[in-house]
Amino acid sequence: MRTILIAALAAPALMLGGCGTLNRGVDSIKQPVVSRTDYVFDAQSTTAGLAPGETERVAGWLAAMRLHYGDQISVDDPNPYDSRARAQIAAIVSSYGMRLADRAPITNAPLAAGMVRVVVSRAVATVPGCPDFTRSGSSEFEGSTTSNFGCASNASLAAMVADPRDLVRGQADDGTADPITSNRAVGTYRRAAPTGAGGTTVKSESTGGK
Repeated sequence: MRTILIAALAAPALMLGGCGTLNRGVDSIKQPVVSRTDYVFDAQSTTAGLAPGETERVAGWLAAMRLHYGDQISVDDPNPYDSRARAQIAAIVSSYGMRLADRAPITNAPLAAGMVRVVVSRAVATVPGCPDFTRSGSSEFEGSTTSNFGCASNASLAAMVADPRDLVRGQADDGTADPITSNRAVGTYRRAAPTGAGGTTVKSESTGGK
């Protein structure tokens, strides 16, 4: 297992000794940092695929990993072009509604002969240095934002994003559109009662049984 720092979306900042971070702009210098951890599992393989009992071991390990959206699963196989083991692992991964990545990341340990390596890459987004109250706004004469500026919004963004990698590279348009999804908002708007007919009336609740 190893941890890799993917990217730090940080703006340049000037340091003011003993007074915290000086920032005269309106952009927060506290930006999300995305790190990636690779978890590996080696399984024995044969020319007919995974060795007896290895399918159950791989399935048990993936279940223990509690796969979720944003995880990237890949297989490091010395024979990727005719790999029955890869197909067996792909079948296990598909039960989670996921699919294997095209290429596996480079890991530290070399792969032994007759083995295949399953890699689960998991990304996490955090905002280092938050909260930061080293520079308050009560005695601010430098025209600077406070040191804690942006911590709340960026920490919330880092916590809520489903795939932290999207903070680094975003999502590319695959050129397809789902009319059911695109028309859902329009249908909801059309079915809503007009405001003049009480569509925005707030229901009043009584207390005390009165």
